[in-house]
Amino acid sequence: MLVAAVAAALLSAAPQWREGNGVTPATVEALSWQARQDLMLGNAARASEEADTILSQAAALLKGRPLDSEPSLATAVGAAYEVQAQALAEQHRTAEALPLLRSAMRRWAGTSIVTRLQKNLNLLTLVGKPMPVLREAEWIGNTKPVPASALRGKVVLLFFWAHWCPDCKAEAPVLAEVAAEFEPKGLVVVAPTERYGYTPSDEHAPPAAEKVFIKQVFERFYASIPKVQVPLDSGNFQRFGASTTPTLVLVDRKGVVRLYHPGTMDEGSLRAAVQSLINS
Repeated sequence: MLVAAVAAALLSAAPQWREGNGVTPATVEALSWQARQDLMLGNAARASEEADTILSQAAALLKGRPLDSEPSLATAVGAAYEVQAQALAEQHRTAEALPLLRSAMRRWAGTSIVTRLQKNLNLLTLVGKPMPVLREAEWIGNTKPVPASALRGKVVLLFFWAHWCPDCKAEAPVLAEVAAEFEPKGLVVVAPTERYGYTPSDEHAPPAAEKVFIKQVFERFYASIPKVQVPLDSGNFQRFGASTTPTLVLVDRKGVVRLYHPGTMDEGSLRAAVQSLINS
């Protein structure tokens, strides 16, 4: 609800802001919301044109500076590529969307938008492919996650979450119900998370302090998920393209991805997806 309200405010203010201030990082970000809205409404051609404009305006504003020096531009550029790729996919032009995303990943390597680009690549390619590498060298809780190789023969539900994410907390009871039903039948829930560099009390929290806070959030909201394993590794988010939290990934007993879903899922849909793999 809050994101939608912010988006609406940006969209309504963008024309007046541009008129008074010209092209700024804020107006470019507002245009990215417009492009996403046009794509959602089925106007792929217009959305693609707006995405092209975003990339051109962002390049002029950056003028060789790092992308992440302007958070609004990073958001807008990531959205522009997302809109372009999804518009192509909706027009059955996935063969053009894939090199677009891969080229963008090379162009913006090392920036904050790479995980978002990987998400869009995964949306088009990951289902039916082997699960990406899942690291478990560091973890939250008392139980060390098992290596990915030990998950073969199990149905695996991956739940990517963030300590600040309200949608993740809202999804926790759904996961607890589904896990309680299917864990005895061979379901393993793995809930990867990562550090974000801050806590509510410290905008620049050191890693050890943030880990303590993440553990507190886990114990309050997620400990009810039966036998959940919680690896702590930013690389997992990058490989799985988990720029959206939560992101749900369902993997069959042979280690093949069967569902890739950025965002929340209702209990009925998630239960049905899990049951189909448990029974297969």
